[in-house]
Amino acid sequence: MKIISLNIFVISTMLFAIGQVHALDVQITAEIPSVDVVNNGEKVTIMRNQDTSNTINPDFAKTSRNCPPYCINPIKIAEGVETLGELEMIQYLKMKSNGNETVLVIDSRTADSFAIGTIPGSINIPWKNLTISAGADPFTISDILQKQFGVREQEGLWDFSNAKTLVLFCNGMWCGQSPQNIYALLKFGYPAEKIKWYRGGMQNWEGLGLTTVKQK
Repeated sequence: MKIISLNIFVISTMLFAIGQVHALDVQITAEIPSVDVVNNGEKVTIMRNQDTSNTINPDFAKTSRNCPPYCINPIKIAEGVETLGELEMIQYLKMKSNGNETVLVIDSRTADSFAIGTIPGSINIPWKNLTISAGADPFTISDILQKQFGVREQEGLWDFSNAKTLVLFCNGMWCGQSPQNIYALLKFGYPAEKIKWYRGGMQNWEGLGLTTVKQK
């Protein structure tokens, strides 16, 4: 019995060692090495870049942009709207990928920026599509609210009882595109508690070496 127990211990130790060889050196947290999400119907693994000498994407290395319009946004963008960090963002992506249809993760940037690279599991609704002051068509806005956000129109009024939880982001803490969408949605009457804002956006996501995808 002692020999069998010893052999089991040796085999277990060997398997653990093999697993360690293939383990990620750079994890998301000490407990979370990576997270699988669904992007355009395909599984994508969100993980951090494993090259410990990797540096940030040059697109996000620039420190100084003219303000306005590229001014630093506050942590709290609006009353009742929750600001998210990366781990909370990943949690919402996982919820959506697990079939939670009440969550929608939105890249508020322009279509060309979205196509170059975005967060897996997000969809693109350019900020101008929801902002009347930027030329948005009210009929387009109505269509987005009803067909994508789960809002219902009843006798000329908006019913948000079944509206989705929207998680919005753009280029980062200096980017005004997702804040513009948030302000517009609040003006329409969208419940603040159903709006989440990933303030760090692509700047922080890229800065942490997290997985991005190029959308077709």
